[in-house]
Amino acid sequence: MAESSPESTQDEQSVAEEQAAPIIEAGPVAKQLTQAGLTVEALGVDHLGVEMIKVAPDQLVDAATTLADDGYNYLQCQGGYDAGPGQDLVSMYHLLKVNDDADRPPEVRLKVFLSRENPRVPTLYWVWKASDWQERESYDMYGIIYEGHPNLTRILMPEDWVGWPLRKDYISPDFYELQDAY
Repeated sequence: MAESSPESTQDEQSVAEEQAAPIIEAGPVAKQLTQAGLTVEALGVDHLGVEMIKVAPDQLVDAATTLADDGYNYLQCQGGYDAGPGQDLVSMYHLLKVNDDADRPPEVRLKVFLSRENPRVPTLYWVWKASDWQERESYDMYGIIYEGHPNLTRILMPEDWVGWPLRKDYISPDFYELQDAY
């Protein structure tokens, strides 16, 4: 009886994992961005049917301007989240195409996955001014740096606060001295 080598066992495992992974078909917005020459990854839809798209940090501004030109004129929400200790930080943008004749306007969510060690992404302030305070909040809570933002300063925490309180690996200080209280 022939024994299999460790290399062939690993190859068989990776083939089995690829076959077990669900295939996510690109939605209309992901197809549109791909046709515009951008490299994006379809992430499927959320529980409300909103298309989610993964965008590389260096292509975020191009994707945003393409969508703004297509009528996505409302940044409903920009936020960040931590995928878990040692995993990526995510900056997400929930966009709507608001017009007068739609009961439910088209929506899309862009997600940018960033390394914990260097979470840098271009600001979308110059595309949607509504991202101003929202990007500042993501910076303040997660340490995501929005390059080119006109006023990237803390918005919720004191300026001298150390760390990023909503990261899942954050260790809260035992004591924080309030200064200039009077």
